[in-house]
Amino acid sequence: MFSGIMHQLDELGLIADVTNKKDLFNRLAEPISLYCGFDPTSDSLHIGHLLPLLCLKRFQLFGHRSIVLIGGGTGLIGDPSFRINERLLDIKDSSYSWSNKLKQQILAILNRGSNDSILVVNNFDWFYSMKLLTFISEIGRLFSINNMISKDFIKQRIYKSGLSLSFSELTYSILQSYDFAYLFKNYKAILQIGGSDQWGNITAGISLIYKLYNKDSFGLTLPLLTNPDGTKLSKTGDNIVWLDPNKTSPYIFYQYWVNVSDEDAFRYASYFTLMNASDIKALKYQSFYSYSRIQYILAEEVTRIVHGNKELIAAKRITNCLYSNEYAVLNKADLIQLSNGGLPMMRLKKELSLKGLKKVLVELKLASSITQAKRMICSKSIAINGIKQLSENYRLCGSDILCGSYTLIRRGIKEYCLIYWE
Repeated sequence: MFSGIMHQLDELGLIADVTNKKDLFNRLAEPISLYCGFDPTSDSLHIGHLLPLLCLKRFQLFGHRSIVLIGGGTGLIGDPSFRINERLLDIKDSSYSWSNKLKQQILAILNRGSNDSILVVNNFDWFYSMKLLTFISEIGRLFSINNMISKDFIKQRIYKSGLSLSFSELTYSILQSYDFAYLFKNYKAILQIGGSDQWGNITAGISLIYKLYNKDSFGLTLPLLTNPDGTKLSKTGDNIVWLDPNKTSPYIFYQYWVNVSDEDAFRYASYFTLMNASDIKALKYQSFYSYSRIQYILAEEVTRIVHGNKELIAAKRITNCLYSNEYAVLNKADLIQLSNGGLPMMRLKKELSLKGLKKVLVELKLASSITQAKRMICSKSIAINGIKQLSENYRLCGSDILCGSYTLIRRGIKEYCLIYWE
């Protein structure tokens, strides 16, 4: 049973590389401890982190002990892997609070629907009390600078014009290697998993464990998730899909998966759900499933994993309401989700006599002029809370305000704007 995890990962295409596969398979005949690390460089994880998190969950479901390492110490330095310049660090004051937020987020996702609680540790706890001279004399001496600078990501930073590599970043690999050795000694963790860009750091940890304890350990890397331009899915940049509902609402999260391509939907079903290969194959070949439906199955599965059933139901309710124009079903929490990036929103002052519709359409930039606004109203293109308004002289009134603060304006079939009345 325990070793079945390797067959499942292989079937799903989740193994990019693995050290000593045969020996690892033999060790998996009995329960093992394994881990994956996450640096607190933000107050939330994003969808790129789901793949290793759910891989840990898959191991746990096969009876193994999964450990999450939060890099409260290493996160202050930053991993130079897959990065072409030094990250500007302004997180010392934030690292502690971010670490706690990530811990709660991870526990909520991995423990949902499970009786086995995941173990979360923080490497700040052991690095904070470690003396520099002890670290250099006992650990640093076991690493070769020649080997370290031969790594591709290090060479890229050193030899590219205008870029530099700080001493602190160079030591990141040593610190991460020590993490593996520490967890090996104190938690019997014999396997580290991570993205394929972590291969060098993982193998360095395996080497350190052998030098310190003359014992074998293992590494397994997962496919690297990239943006369309080839860059790693990262926490820097725009349009990040966060796991924190306050940064990306469950509705927007759900819509992200609904709108992925057919090809990506089947691939993401392997990466971001707990479905097995036969489930996904059935979705491809059973005649009663269409290609368009896989996106909705994917969206349901991932939203349930990250946000739970309650938020999934809300996301589906909002989606259905916007599609069917049944806005009366929306509650205040739904409208708050829509205001949190779900729809374009404008704040308007609530006056004794609310504004004329033509003027509101111009303020919302749904019309470029009063004349165009009049034309759109007369052509039955404008709806207020799902009800088409045909009077060009209509003034919004109290009955147009939902839950005390909101009005939904629709132009045409799909173009929405949300008004928040202050």
